[in-house]
Amino acid sequence: MTLAALGRYRPSLERTVTIPDDLPPSERALIDDFVDHLRLERRLSRHTLDAYGHDVGICARFLTRDASSLAQADAALLRRFLAQQHTLGYARATLARRLGAIRTFYRWALADGRVDRDPTLLLGRPKVVNRLPTVLRVPEAIALAEAAVPDVADPIERAVVLRDRAILELLYGSGLRVAEVAGLQIGSVDLTRGRVLVRGKGSKEREVPMSDHAIDAVDVWLRIGRPRLAGEQGRAMFVNRRHLRLGTRDVRRVVERYARGSLQGRRVTPHTLRHSFATHLLEGGADIRAVQELLGHASVATTQRYTHVSRSRLFEAYERSHPRA
Repeated sequence: MTLAALGRYRPSLERTVTIPDDLPPSERALIDDFVDHLRLERRLSRHTLDAYGHDVGICARFLTRDASSLAQADAALLRRFLAQQHTLGYARATLARRLGAIRTFYRWALADGRVDRDPTLLLGRPKVVNRLPTVLRVPEAIALAEAAVPDVADPIERAVVLRDRAILELLYGSGLRVAEVAGLQIGSVDLTRGRVLVRGKGSKEREVPMSDHAIDAVDVWLRIGRPRLAGEQGRAMFVNRRHLRLGTRDVRRVVERYARGSLQGRRVTPHTLRHSFATHLLEGGADIRAVQELLGHASVATTQRYTHVSRSRLFEAYERSHPRA
C-alpha cells in the first residue's frame, strides 16, 4: 500500500488541513500526499500540517489561475506569487513562512519523483524583522497567574475557576506551549515529584518542573474541580462544561479573559506567559542551556532571543534608576 493510500485508509489520521476548495482534483491530491508525508514520516503536529497544507494550497490556487500547476511552476512564476502576496498586504513573516512551506513541498516532490526540478532553488528569502517577544514584568505575570480566584458559590462555576487557575499556573510556572497544556492527560502530572510530562513539537516528550503554586492549583483542580465537570469520564486533564477536552482556542480564551481583568489594555496570549517564564528564568541567573531544555527548543539559537529581552530590560532599569542616566 502506498504512503498516500495508508493516509487515506487509517481512520486515526483524519484530515484537518485547510486546502482551498477551488483547486483541481489533481492539485488537491498532490497536496494531500505531501501532507501525508509530513504526518506519517515527519510526524508533525496538526497545527503545522494545517499551516503547510494551507500555504501550499494558496500557491497552487495562484498557479492554477495562471494556467499553470505545482508541477509546471518555475522560479519566475513563484516570484510573481510572492509579489502578489506582498501586494495583498501580507507581512514579511507570513511570506517567509509560505516560502518555507513551498520549499519543503518541492524538496519532497523532487525526491518522490513528482517533479523533475526544484524551482525554489533560485528564490531568495524575504528578510524578516526579528521582533523581540512581549514579556510581562514579574508582578504582572504573578497577578495574571493568580487572577482566577475561586470565590464563587455555584459549584460548576467554582470548578471552572479552579481549572483556569491550574492552566494559568502551568503556563507561567512551567512555560508550556498552549498545545501542550491542551494535550495534557491526568497521568501527565506527578504532584509528589512536582513534574509534568508534556508532548511538544515533533511529538517529542520532555519532563518539566512545576512550581509550588502550580502543584497546589493542579491538585485542587483534580480533587475538587475536575470531578464536577467530567466525573470519571476520559483522561483529559482539562475539560469544559460539556465534559470535552479543552482545545488550544479554549486555552487562549482563558488567558485573554483573565488578562482583561488584571492587565487592562495589554494584549496577552498563552505564549506571552511562556516568554515571561523564559525571560524571568534568565534574569534570575538560569543557564541558557537549561532554559532551552525546559522550553523544548531544538536549537539554543531560538532560546537566545530571550537574552536580548533581558538585556533591553537591564538598560531600561538603568535609564529609569541611575541619577546620571
